[in-house]
Amino acid sequence: MRISITKEHANVSEQLFHSPLNDRTLTSSDGVIELTDESATTKILVRGQGPVVAYGQSKLLPNGTLICGSRPDEWLFLAGPGKSTEVQAAIDQSEATSIIDITHGRAMMRLSGPAATQALAKVCSIDLADDLTPDGAAFSASVAKVTCDLVRADRQGIQTYLISCERSFGAYLFSAVADASLEFGLSVPAELSLH
Repeated sequence: MRISITKEHANVSEQLFHSPLNDRTLTSSDGVIELTDESATTKILVRGQGPVVAYGQSKLLPNGTLICGSRPDEWLFLAGPGKSTEVQAAIDQSEATSIIDITHGRAMMRLSGPAATQALAKVCSIDLADDLTPDGAAFSASVAKVTCDLVRADRQGIQTYLISCERSFGAYLFSAVADASLEFGLSVPAELSLH
């Protein structure tokens, strides 16, 4: 039996996005902590020469794009959902070696609120003290034994962390961070419990 498969051209950034975290938002009744699925955020990985943003730091552009110096000569551009083409068009390609849309391959969540640092510290391998990881810090760490890229991206003075990992670990990591946030009043559905 002969099987024929038709191959069609497809641009990953044009494909319909399905979050591995089911677009969840979990909150505490008093607003002390919130965990939100941000997986639909456009994620563009750029490698090349030239200091777009210093390694270990991030910069928010006026258009809302967040540029993170994730590794030496590597930057992660984060923008609103569906902005891949727009973000890529704005990148100075004379210095770029590669530009890759990794939106579909990465899960991302936002942990925010006055208790965010305390909750994240329970499962993170990095010291999250303000002087070591201030607002704007971009770093890699183990979170619940999953290798993650993190950005401290405070909003209106409220501690906020963007946590990104490989898509296949997303659901587990979301549950682990939710579990670490239970003592701060986060309301977690039974199906997300690790116990």
